[in-house]
Amino acid sequence: MGYLVWARELAQKVLERPLPRRWEHSQGVGRRAEALAPILGKDADILAASAWLHDIGYAPDLIDTGFHPIDGGRYLRDVHGADELLCRLVAHHTCAEIEADERGLLDILTAEFPKQRGDLVEALTFCDMTTSPDGLPLTVTERLAEIRARYGPEDAVTWTINRAEPCILSAVRAVESRLTSANVGLGCPA
Repeated sequence: MGYLVWARELAQKVLERPLPRRWEHSQGVGRRAEALAPILGKDADILAASAWLHDIGYAPDLIDTGFHPIDGGRYLRDVHGADELLCRLVAHHTCAEIEADERGLLDILTAEFPKQRGDLVEALTFCDMTTSPDGLPLTVTERLAEIRARYGPEDAVTWTINRAEPCILSAVRAVESRLTSANVGLGCPA
């Protein structure tokens, strides 16, 4: 069984029943990542696997710190002995350092999962932030608005997303630029 098939099956096993909407989102993010293969070359499978698995830390049985990037990275590392880069991508997706800092978990994040491959972290952020909670493609502007509306103005997630917005927009623009340079269209809004 290939690495990507394993990631899809594991995400489904962990998310489908307890968190069906999160599973829908993860499927959309995974498909989005697979569509980036033309600009990723040899890194296409690791990026796609991380996309399918990026939110597994939300699964009720996996919660440890309560911060899903760390919990997901730990589960992949400690239970499955997953590739180190895969664990780091999951732990650092979508500007996780900013929320980790807000939660007092930045030292844990950086000690356990030193950030590497910023280009792949950007690609994973692009996939996550251009996919709706229901797994449908949308623009980053629509996604940011959806998050703010879902959580409300006083929620810590909204405060974090406001702080992370420049990082998120930079990641999305970087990937869009790579897609344009390679003359690759995704067939849906970015």
